[in-house]
Amino acid sequence: MPIQSVGVRVRRFLLLPIVALLVSLGAYSQEVGTLTLLKDSPLHVIRGVSMLQGVEGMRLRPGDILETGPAPTAQAQLEFTGGAIIELGPSTQVLLLSQTGTTGETAMMTGWLKGETTAGTYRYSSSLVTATTKGGNVLLHVTADTAEVFVERGAASVGIGSAAGTPSSTEKIFFTRKAGKPIVPAGRPSGEFIAAMPVSFRDEFPSRLSRFAGAKPPVPKSDHEVSYAEIERWLTSGWGRGLVARFKPRIQDSAFRQAIEAHLSVLPGWEPVLHPQ
Repeated sequence: MPIQSVGVRVRRFLLLPIVALLVSLGAYSQEVGTLTLLKDSPLHVIRGVSMLQGVEGMRLRPGDILETGPAPTAQAQLEFTGGAIIELGPSTQVLLLSQTGTTGETAMMTGWLKGETTAGTYRYSSSLVTATTKGGNVLLHVTADTAEVFVERGAASVGIGSAAGTPSSTEKIFFTRKAGKPIVPAGRPSGEFIAAMPVSFRDEFPSRLSRFAGAKPPVPKSDHEVSYAEIERWLTSGWGRGLVARFKPRIQDSAFRQAIEAHLSVLPGWEPVLHPQ
């Protein structure tokens, strides 16, 4: 083979990872919504490998991990380009998996979430239940071993993972699942659920987007690069494998690498990253 051809092939080979990285960065830089309300909460936003300080008016991107504070009145309102509004209550952790004009998926680790939609297909996923709606208000409460879904308005289906869910109906608007158990539907939310529900969730949320129309969006301040402890629950969750490439650059930090090494048994996908052949 001519030397020139070999050189061209080598250059192409070296460029492939760079092109892939640029494509990935382009996807994560796409703006899909706005943080239109932040109340009584230091909102932490993990973007890329950085920990940012959330601020009203900031744009949201696919891949953002949001964590609200523990104050009982903590509240964050997210408004997306397709018209969906998602409200986060106190001590809530979510990952914006994908958002387009007509569809969206948000993963929820723990806490309180209320999603309001009038069109499109929106999916709210947790390790215990998944709620999908094409128009309606859905409330989720998720803890380490229990998940509850209340279909407040409209229709939704509630299931486990990607399996077909149970459609809501007049007799089935509240769904509960404990770890290792099947989903139990009911005709009304439990008294405990209503008592614990954030007060702000009792009403529908008016859009606040007009408050930020024409204004230059603020740039959230970066605090630091994430530590292993700050993302451990996501890395060891069912979504962890999809986060390997994203957080791979952090293994250059010795403390982060040591933590990954110590937890390899529960970190799918990290073995070849740490010990490439």
